[in-house]
Amino acid sequence: MTLDKSALRWGASILAVALLAGGTGYWAGHRQAPQSEATTPAGAGKVLYWYDPMFPNQKFDKPGKSPFMDMQLVPRYADGGSAGAAPTVAVDPAARQSLGLRVVAAKMGSLASALEVTGTIDFNQRDVAVIQARSGGFVSRVYARAPGDVVRAGAPIADLLLPEWGGAQTEYLSVRRLGKPDLTAAARQRLRLMGMSDGLIASVERSGRPNGVVTITTPISGTIQTLDARAGVTLAMGQTLAQVSGLGTVWLNAAVPEARAGDVRVGQNASATLASFPGERFAGRVIAILPTTQADSRTLTVRIELPNRDGRLRPGMFASVVLGGDAKPALLVPSEAVIRTGKRTLVMLAAGDGRYHPAEVRIGREAGGETEILAGLSPGEKVVASGQFLIDSEASLSGIEARPIGGGAASATIAAPRSKATLYETTGKIERLTANAVTLSHEPVPALDWPAMTMTFALADPGIARGFKAGDRVRFGFDRPPAGPTLRRMAKVAGR
Repeated sequence: MTLDKSALRWGASILAVALLAGGTGYWAGHRQAPQSEATTPAGAGKVLYWYDPMFPNQKFDKPGKSPFMDMQLVPRYADGGSAGAAPTVAVDPAARQSLGLRVVAAKMGSLASALEVTGTIDFNQRDVAVIQARSGGFVSRVYARAPGDVVRAGAPIADLLLPEWGGAQTEYLSVRRLGKPDLTAAARQRLRLMGMSDGLIASVERSGRPNGVVTITTPISGTIQTLDARAGVTLAMGQTLAQVSGLGTVWLNAAVPEARAGDVRVGQNASATLASFPGERFAGRVIAILPTTQADSRTLTVRIELPNRDGRLRPGMFASVVLGGDAKPALLVPSEAVIRTGKRTLVMLAAGDGRYHPAEVRIGREAGGETEILAGLSPGEKVVASGQFLIDSEASLSGIEARPIGGGAASATIAAPRSKATLYETTGKIERLTANAVTLSHEPVPALDWPAMTMTFALADPGIARGFKAGDRVRFGFDRPPAGPTLRRMAKVAGR
């Protein structure tokens, strides 16, 4: 099988870097000396062996041209670090420039915990009026109403003929004619207890005649949800005639991933945008976090109350919601500096003089391209924000153990070289993620003579894909066990 030389040269220019691990060093560069000779740079240690960066497990005892690639072998030097120092990977200035290494300091800052989710407008179930018959009788008339109609407070629903009310009004008028205030007050109170309004009682007093026909009106403005009144129907006391839901305020039920449940609290400010009203933002607040989780989507329902003075927000409308969180001080690093292996999370620390070593960290929230570091780093420590994937690969191959959480600067150790399958590396874009596999559109893999293509890799550990989504551009490493290509590590890179 013939390798594509142009593709190999491109891969070599990116991956042929000079790396020194633990007690090892790495020096690469374009020299004017003959290619058959290798000169040790000033201050470098003894050359241990030469190797091809594309096939780091294959070692050679002499310099020269790689039998695999159209490039010179790279020397690996003995450690030149001071006694007691943490094992490191070293990269010379030329290699740092070709890799585009970028180092930033971990710093304290405010991580905006604003959460963007989606939700649906619903009726405010606390703003509901139930209209019932206060006495047995008959429906004599139904006004032109139907479920779904929007009505104002005081709108008539139906006329009811209530014989019991007519009899009570006749008794009241008789007592009133006696001219005894105490008896009159008691009789008036009886009418109120039967459900008659002060306006109806005053009307009976003015006319001097009983009025057994009563017009039932809606007490609030809103939408008629149910209407069970029909002309000629016999009513029992307490029978429901209609139900009206108010529209002065509405609920917005937002679906929040359970992983972000800790970022939401009752009383928190929220804002919503709707496709129906482009450019407008509706402000509200969280009034409840429902106690159950949706099993199918693993989300919590957060209830937000929105004012609806003009009635434009209609139940059933779809909305995008921003839940504004409190900006809390946090130790921050760029999200692209974080390496997730599936079993732990790492960053590459810059130790100075082009030396780097891995450190284990525990991460928290992520927003705006920054990730919160909960443990494992101190303010001011410098981390590699781009190009760290290759350094981490070299550290892994060289057996450098990451500095544990809580360990000091010299806590990293160098382990015995591990026997492991060749790890192939390239860059690609995530097309699809499942629980145990990831589909990537990746660039060529010269070491395997693979062209650019889209393929699916099994995940060595499901945690490797945690924090990634379809569309992310990543640098990844994989091997080829008998079961098929298996992804071992993955890190975000800047998109192109």
